[in-house]
Amino acid sequence: MAGRIIASIVFLPCFILITRSGGVYFMGLIALVVLTACAEFFTLVRGRGARPWAKTGTIAALGMLAMAFWGQEHHAMLLIGALTAALLVAQLTRRDGHGALLDVASTLLGVVYVGWLGSHFVLLRELPVTTGQPYATGAQAVFLAVSITWAGDTGAYFVGSSLGRTPLLPRVSGKKTWEGAVGGLAAGVVAAFIARATFAPFLPGAILTGAIGAAVPAVGTLGDLAESLIKRDAHVKDTAPTIPGHGGVLDRFDSLLFTAPILYYFLKLFIF
Repeated sequence: MAGRIIASIVFLPCFILITRSGGVYFMGLIALVVLTACAEFFTLVRGRGARPWAKTGTIAALGMLAMAFWGQEHHAMLLIGALTAALLVAQLTRRDGHGALLDVASTLLGVVYVGWLGSHFVLLRELPVTTGQPYATGAQAVFLAVSITWAGDTGAYFVGSSLGRTPLLPRVSGKKTWEGAVGGLAAGVVAAFIARATFAPFLPGAILTGAIGAAVPAVGTLGDLAESLIKRDAHVKDTAPTIPGHGGVLDRFDSLLFTAPILYYFLKLFIF
């Protein structure tokens, strides 16, 4: 717990300052997150016997961020298609063709899971550029995603620890309970209304605010379970000891990799 508190004291002010600044500063921060997360992910799949094209996958993941930053995110599928073809051809150059399917698939999964999902942080921050809103609105959108997600995680943790009796998905995570999941949803709804009253005035009426407040923690739980599934298959407790008290970058951002996209498309389709 002490490590978590110290890490939060160091990270949160920097995160707030960089997010408010936006532009290349925020892009650089997310690039660092994606770079580290890719290293963690490809290390995990190597432990399962795969031989991912880690450098190529990492460059492609960073390319996803660049596309998002310059408003070319619609070309992401073009990048994935070209990368798939290139990896299959490159696999022919390896002396040992054993495990070609696993090598290519694990590389592509890293690009999509870390790079494409992670690019939605940049899309959220740069959303005002394409919607004609004040540039500060992008920072508010990022803060909204983080605050609801972390409120949901915190609510699920405390409710699950005190009242949890019914396992949510024991074959993947033995600690998560249905009671905790409900507590996370309630905390997310409260966080959404607090955000609406303080720093996110663009949120609409009570119904949609409550809906996004519940949807974000629900999707965040799926993101957490998905990463737990990966770690269980890799036989590790944490993806890396990168952040004191938190484990790896993927351990800290697993929920956010799922919640940033849903909030981005919600704002783009229903608000802006």
